Amino acid sequence: MVTSRWTAAPAQAASLRRRGAVLERAILDAALEQLSTVGWKGLTMEGVAAGAQTGKAAVYRRWPSKEDLVADALKAGLPLIDEAPDLGGLREDLLALCRQARDAMYSRPGFALRAVIHECDDAQAERFHSVIFGGVVEPTLRLLGKVIARGIERGEVRADAANSYVFDAIPAMMMYRSKMSGSEWSDQELQELIDQFMVPLLRPSGD
Repeated sequence: MVTSRWTAAPAQAASLRRRGAVLERAILDAALEQLSTVGWKGLTMEGVAAGAQTGKAAVYRRWPSKEDLVADALKAGLPLIDEAPDLGGLREDLLALCRQARDAMYSRPGFALRAVIHECDDAQAERFHSVIFGGVVEPTLRLLGKVIARGIERGEVRADAANSYVFDAIPAMMMYRSKMSGSEWSDQELQELIDQFMVPLLRPSGD
């Protein structure tokens, strides 16, 4: 049997066809897939290269360490939460924002992010602090602030509710229940969070 000199292994052929941003995107996607399936401890540069159908050298050439690769994968993959819902009422706005946060938590990048948070030691976690804060925490707190400020203008929220303790309440509750109880936050659970906790907390005195 005669083999053509143009025949290449599948991974090599795929790597040759993809360069630059296309190959980088494939590597980042493979890193997210590894994180969401085998976790931080199970992720290897070799596994990412295999998932991206490229060689280890192509990965190491762009990212010299596992930490560098994961940080960029999370930055590229986390869904944008950049617009505060405006559905005409506090309850509906908070519920819509909670659904956005829930969907982000249970997306593939969300699973990847939680693998990093739960499995990294303190020194490793510090490497990802800016990614987590800038990509998830800060946008959620900023949009909660907008929703609550709008509720104050409509008279649905007490005037002193626009503070960091109140803004922290929903993200803290969702992360705590997710980690400690394994809650995936069904629509009913989100409604109960808003109706039994947030609306009473925010309601003006005397209402």
